[in-house]
Amino acid sequence: MFSSTLVSTEDLAAHLHDPNWVVFDCRFTLSDPESGRQAYDKTHIPNARYVNLDQDLSAPMGEATGRHPLPDPRTLTEKLCAWGVGVNKQVVVYDDSYGSIACRMWWMLRWLGHPGVALLDGGFPKWTREKRPLEATVPEPRKAACACLPEATQIATAEDVLRASRTGDALILDARSDRRFSGEYEPVDPVAGHVPGAINMQFEDNLDVDGTFLPPEALRENYQALLNGRPAWQVIHMCGSGVTACHNVLAMEIAGLPGSRLYPGSWSEWITDPSRPVATGE
Repeated sequence: MFSSTLVSTEDLAAHLHDPNWVVFDCRFTLSDPESGRQAYDKTHIPNARYVNLDQDLSAPMGEATGRHPLPDPRTLTEKLCAWGVGVNKQVVVYDDSYGSIACRMWWMLRWLGHPGVALLDGGFPKWTREKRPLEATVPEPRKAACACLPEATQIATAEDVLRASRTGDALILDARSDRRFSGEYEPVDPVAGHVPGAINMQFEDNLDVDGTFLPPEALRENYQALLNGRPAWQVIHMCGSGVTACHNVLAMEIAGLPGSRLYPGSWSEWITDPSRPVATGE
C-alpha cells in the first residue's frame, strides 16, 4: 500500500534501505538559494537525493510568469526517472520548514500521475530531534521508468481565478501570512495585497505545535468552516509563487477533502498584469 499524504518518521526509519522507497531532500531558502544544497552536503537522511526548488521544481521565470513557474512536464519526468522514481516506488519528500517547500514536490508528482508520494510529517527537524540516522554520502542514481501524465484538472489559471473573484464560482484560499495577504507587509513581490474575494488560510495553521500536521478531524473542521458547504473541487489555492499553497492542498487531502486546484503562478504571476484587480486589508 502506498502512502499518498503523510509518512511518519517511524515508517521512514523502517524503510531506509528499502529499494522501493525513494527519498528527496527539498530544503531551500528564498533569501539564500544555495543554503539547502549546502545543508544537504553536510548531512541528510540516508539515501536521500537533493532537489532544488529553483533549478529542479521550477522553469525559468518570464515576464508574465510567477517566481516559480511549473517546469516542462517531460523535462521533470526525465529527472525523476534518472533519480529512480519508478511507477511502483514510494516517494517521500522532506524539508526543514514545516513542509512548505517539500509540498511543492508532493503536488508535482501527483500532478504527473504518481500517487505514491508522501510528505515526511515533521520533516528534518523531527527526524533530528529523534536522533535518527544521518549521513553525508550522496546516493548513486538508479534509473527507473516513471509516468508522465499531467492532470490539467489539478491546475487553475489566472483566468479561472479572475472569474472566481468576480462571480464567486470558486473559493480562493491564499496560504501567505496575514500581513502579506492584507498588504501591510510585502518583502518579496513588487505589489502588495491579494486577489479580491480571496480568503487568507495561512499554511502554518495546518500544523500542530510540534510541526506535524493537525489530525485529519481537526483539519476537516477548519476547512469545512471555510468552504461553508462548497465541495472541495470548487477551491483554488494560491500563495506567493505556487509553493506554500501546496501545503493547503495536502491539508485538504489529509482531511478527506480531495479535488481542490492549485493556481501555480499565484500572486507573483497575478500582479504581472496591471489590469488584474488588487485588494488590501483583511
